This record gives sequence, structure tokens and C-alpha cells, in this order.
Amino acid sequence: MLPEPFLEILSQTIDGQWLDSVIDSFYSPKDISFFTNPFLEAQDRTLAELASLHLSPTPLCFTTNAFSVPWQAREMLTASAAFNQGKIYICTPSSLLPPLLLAPRPGETVLDLAAAPGGKTIRIAQHMENWGHISAVEPIKDRFFRLNANLKKYSVKIARTYLKDGRTVGRLCQGRFDKTLLDAPCSSEARFKAFEPKSWQHWSMRKVKEMARKQAGLLESAVKSTKPDGEILYCTCSFSPEENELIVNRTLHIFGEKLEVMPIELPKNLPNCQKGIIKWQAKELDPRLESAVRILPNKLMDGLFICRLKKIAS
Repeated sequence: MLPEPFLEILSQTIDGQWLDSVIDSFYSPKDISFFTNPFLEAQDRTLAELASLHLSPTPLCFTTNAFSVPWQAREMLTASAAFNQGKIYICTPSSLLPPLLLAPRPGETVLDLAAAPGGKTIRIAQHMENWGHISAVEPIKDRFFRLNANLKKYSVKIARTYLKDGRTVGRLCQGRFDKTLLDAPCSSEARFKAFEPKSWQHWSMRKVKEMARKQAGLLESAVKSTKPDGEILYCTCSFSPEENELIVNRTLHIFGEKLEVMPIELPKNLPNCQKGIIKWQAKELDPRLESAVRILPNKLMDGLFICRLKKIAS
């Protein structure tokens, strides 16, 4: 059984029409997704190799080069030569949205402020066609080594990695990046599985508040690191407003007119989603937060909060 305080958060943040299906999504395994790696091999050859293993991937409807297979095929996929050789990267479908919505272009300078294990960094490099510059930051040593190993395995040529607390980057690299992705460390509520108690036993409101303190410093650093007229995409895999709208609300208050909340144009055929919250526990939030998006979990997708910001030239 999922923690009661967490279920209470869901009941207060999820529109009633979605609530039952969202709760149900925590009680069954999700399909497995992956994206192919054009830096190593043409996609049709990779898919043919998987077909030889009797895998028939289904294309994801909202992005390119990404597919899903039934959850029962996970071991076959992770044991495949395609995975071990870096021809595919196994991920959650929701994790493909932030790089897609950040929309990095070839030749740009991009900051990935909490980069390990590297899936979003790899995807950013793919969107940039391996041309430009990515700075990938990770403060934890073993995760930093895993990040480096993955970038090498997947033939990312444009990323430079930094073993550093992302909260210091804004002071060191003011106004340097065209675009910044902050997939913030969080309490990982979207990854809970009711049938795997270890996935949620670490959780508490104390943990949420601990994460919120880190997130606030990281988002402030992200804004400072970004060029005037540049964009910041903030996301978490949590539902608690303390880690989502309240963090952005604080940042909007700090930077005032130097920040705009940008609308998010979601791909067509995307599963259920809802607007950002503008009131939480009697606290009125910046009304612009309605432009944020909450992706709601289902059989395929994990939950995800996304907010897109633009830094105004000063």
C-alpha cells in the first residue's frame, strides 16, 4: 500500500477525472521504452537486430527514434547486443519530453545541470546532431563516472562533464548558455511501485522538503547560467507542489521581470495531462504557473512536472 500522505497529495493535485487511473498506474508494471542511437548505427538495422530476437517494438507517438515493448521483454532487451553496444538506450517515455521541449539546435551551447546517468544528455546531443557544446554537471562521484561511461558508450562527442555541485555553476558561468535543462533531483514520487515497497519506503514529507531546498538553489543557478533571451526547462518526476510549482514560484519572485513563463506546446496524441497549480494549501501562487504542465502517469508514462522559462534581456 502506498503511503497515505502521498495518496493525500495525489487527491489534492490530480483532477478528479484522472485520479483513479493515476492511482491504478502504480499497481502494475509499465511497458519498457528505448530510443535508438543514430551515432552508431542506422535505425532500421538496429530494429532488424531486435526483430531477430522476436521483439516487435511499437513507435512512441510523440517523438522520433523511440519505441516501447511489453514489460515482460525487459530482460531480453537488457541482455541484447544492441543494448550492450550502445545502439539503444533504455529509458522511461516521460524522460524523452524534456529534451524534446527544450528543443536544442545544432551549434547551440547547452547546460545539463543534473545530468547523470546521462540519458537526457545523450538525447540532447541527438537533437543537436552532435554539433555544438553541452556542459553536463553531476556532483556525486559514482554517478559522475556512470555519466562519463554512458556518454562514451553512446558516442556523444560534444559533451564536457563536470564533477560539481550545480548550485555553484550560476556564479561561475553567468550568462553562458543558450539553453539549460534542470531535471532536478527529487523525491522520485513518479517512480513509486505499489508492488515494490523499496521504491517508496524512503519517502516522507521531510524528504520532499530536503529535495526542495536543493531544487531552489539549482533553479536559481540555472537562471543565472543562461544567456539573456535563453531558455530554462525545469522538470521533476514528483507530484508534490513543494518540489514543483512552489520552486518556480520562488524563482519568479527572486528574478521578477527578468523571467517569463513560456507556454508548452505538447506533442499531439500525448496521454493525459493537466495545467500547473496556482494555489496550494491556501497559498496563492503566480498565475503564470498555469502554463506549466503535469504529465499524469498511465500504463506507459511516468508522472512528470515541466515548466519552461525564458530569461529576459536586462
